[in-house]
Amino acid sequence: MDTQELMYDLPETLIAQHPPAKRSDARLLVLDRSTGTLHDHVFSEIVTFLRPGDCLVINDTKVRPARFWGRRRTGARLEGLFLSADAGGTWTVLLKGIRKIKPGEEIFLLDREGQEALTAVIVERRSEGECLLGVHTDQDVETTLNQIGFPPLPPYISRNHDPEQAQKDSVRYQTIYAEQAGAIAAPTAGLHFTQNLLDRLTDKGIVTAKVTLHVGVGTFKPISAKRVEDHTIHSEHIIIQGQAVETINHTRRQGGRVFAVGTTSTRSLESAAVGCGADAELSTYDGPTRLFILPGYHFKLVDCLITNFHLPRSTLLALVGAFADLATIKAAYQHAIEREYRFFSYGDAMLIL
Repeated sequence: MDTQELMYDLPETLIAQHPPAKRSDARLLVLDRSTGTLHDHVFSEIVTFLRPGDCLVINDTKVRPARFWGRRRTGARLEGLFLSADAGGTWTVLLKGIRKIKPGEEIFLLDREGQEALTAVIVERRSEGECLLGVHTDQDVETTLNQIGFPPLPPYISRNHDPEQAQKDSVRYQTIYAEQAGAIAAPTAGLHFTQNLLDRLTDKGIVTAKVTLHVGVGTFKPISAKRVEDHTIHSEHIIIQGQAVETINHTRRQGGRVFAVGTTSTRSLESAAVGCGADAELSTYDGPTRLFILPGYHFKLVDCLITNFHLPRSTLLALVGAFADLATIKAAYQHAIEREYRFFSYGDAMLIL
């Protein structure tokens, strides 16, 4: 498949820089795969599209305040993104501005007010801005990031070192059901749910199952290969426990539909699926996945998909193009552009039935 098939033209003005005032006030474009028909709604109306006995699958990962700022002793500023930490406390980070930095150099990490909070040493430089960082602290990672970190918003959302704006983003760039810290990007389809909306779904007889996929930085990496199949997809960690397995398998045996909230929930379910067709079932899972869902993929567990609008040349657009015919998806995106839907992480949503 030629990567150009995942291209489309988007006016920059439609890239959402802020979320709507209320989560569930986002717009919702409903696509019926069987007919290709499109209908415009608001997200709070999603309740009408689920039936008693259906199952809503959510990703309960929690976004870490993984973006941080630093300063060299020369005064030059640095911007970093925490990726992971090993058992010895050494961080793997992406660091902008390290071209002239050599291993062994000590830098300052700044707190949210821009003051020097901690020192760290560059242990090793790797490719594409990645490096190992030895942070001089006895605190655990979560405590340290809560001291110095900002929400890791994607690069197409413009932000600076503003603590007041960061506080707003720390609330809105997080689902209301986030529990398991580990993500460096939000599962954005879930940002539209409010507690009232979840309560209405429960009252209607819809059950909820939780999975965990810690979204990694690779989610923003565009496909640069000429052929989509030649792209190396990033690895992400999935945890699916017994309660979710029981709930989802029971739903399918009883004829209910599985609604995946987002591409992360979709990849989680499909990675842990056993069997094919009507006989497919979910099994427990705790480990990495590199599942790359492309057009032509046969979905085993997901019946309906709730998702945001995705970037051109992205693995996420490839996934939704697999769930519904890619030409149909691109027509839906054109419909959304003409009606000025808001795109990407803080943007509006799609429901694909």
